[in-house]
Amino acid sequence: MSDGRGSDGELVRRLLMEDYGYAPELIYRVRGNHRKVYAYRPCGLRVSDIGRRGVYFGRIESDGIRLTIEGSFLVGPRATKNVVELDDDRARRYLSGEGVEVDRDAEGWVILKWRSYYLGSSKVKKGRLLNYVPKERRLRLTKV
Repeated sequence: MSDGRGSDGELVRRLLMEDYGYAPELIYRVRGNHRKVYAYRPCGLRVSDIGRRGVYFGRIESDGIRLTIEGSFLVGPRATKNVVELDDDRARRYLSGEGVEVDRDAEGWVILKWRSYYLGSSKVKKGRLLNYVPKERRLRLTKV
């Protein structure tokens, strides 16, 4: 297994730089068939390690890296590209599970931002954001 600084770490850093223009100085580990990325910083605290260090940061896809909500909070504030800002209505609709329209010609992975919050990442396809908000984290909107 890589120590997070080797090939796994290099791959994740390269994808972050390509997609978002910034890669935090963290140790990255890629695990499992779904290529989930976990990230952490080493510290002096001794914890029994069963191989599950780090926060679930994202997932390596065939065409880039899809960040979790937590991963977008770590990358978003210093990202230099592919950050899409949503207004209140589009943020609410996206967080409830809808795909929403964006004014963007380029396709690919983007970080979503609403006000000062990062909402995760999405893929832009044909001017729409594909929705990746997990069902258990979606807002339940009431009709007015």
